[in-house]
Amino acid sequence: MTRIKQIFTHTRLVGVVFNSCRRFHAELVRPESSGLPIIHHDKYVCELPPSHRFPMGKFPRVLHFLLKDQVITEKQVWAPEIASKDLLSCVHSEEYLKTLLNGTVHEEEQRRTGFPWSQDLVRRCRYETGGTVLAAEVALQRGLACSTAGGTHHAFPGYGSGFCLLNDLAVAAKCSMRSTKRKVLIVDLDVHQGDGTAFIFKEEPHVFTFSMHCGKNFPLRKQQSDLDVSVEDGVEDKEYLATVNAHLPRLLETFRPDLVLYDAGVDPHWEDELGRLRLTDQGLYQRDLYVIKTAVSRGIPVATVIGGGYSQDLDKLALRHSIVHRAATKVWNDCEL
Repeated sequence: MTRIKQIFTHTRLVGVVFNSCRRFHAELVRPESSGLPIIHHDKYVCELPPSHRFPMGKFPRVLHFLLKDQVITEKQVWAPEIASKDLLSCVHSEEYLKTLLNGTVHEEEQRRTGFPWSQDLVRRCRYETGGTVLAAEVALQRGLACSTAGGTHHAFPGYGSGFCLLNDLAVAAKCSMRSTKRKVLIVDLDVHQGDGTAFIFKEEPHVFTFSMHCGKNFPLRKQQSDLDVSVEDGVEDKEYLATVNAHLPRLLETFRPDLVLYDAGVDPHWEDELGRLRLTDQGLYQRDLYVIKTAVSRGIPVATVIGGGYSQDLDKLALRHSIVHRAATKVWNDCEL
């Protein structure tokens, strides 16, 4: 039996044993499904002012296309619980959470995040964070899980930034380390540096932050990740994939993580409104397939989030975001379980 089959076979059995909602931060679990676990909640969305730049409607469309194209079935969809204040406090300061939850966010802080404060917006971000936490938990049980949201890597302990109010990746990493000191590798391939995540874990030896991003893009002031790889504007598929290949296997072999959290941002795409790179749909698919397969084939569980992606054409954008779920489905199915 190969290592990839061993991890999925073992974790599938564990998932059947722990089939209670209390085992996971979940409203709905799917222990009976043999398919790739997909984490989604209909509260991943909220209303924004007309013509707002953030493509909020993409989240339900990702699930829509996965179901429409028969990549997944409804039986594979798990629903997360809303992230509690206690859960969020493992990353975010008491003062910031009080301000965020009570709605006393100053106008300057709202400009920094790019969002006008609302109770629905906060609820959305809490469900999104809960989704990443659940994806990590299910991945540890079954080997692989994918959320249809997440990747809010610009949020710092005491403030939000760049369309990010809560750092879901950091909360999921911290949560996975609560009962046992697991080692977590955060692979962030969003076009923007994961500055908030890098700052949060700068002195945490059990979390390794790897950010590969466009150097001349947001944020202007970069933080120091454990490994930063800055690429130039206009990089295309071949060079980009070779760069990922040059770093990922070595990180997996030297750091030896117990879990990989993968931010599969699609903003490196050539059509993205906020990116500056030149990846194609096929390049993104090959990237996601490579990252997931390289980790899982070494017996390392992977939880994926969709990261950034910006377009006024929500259907085209949602299809682009679904690439990571399609790649993960191939890895899952190739295990022949």
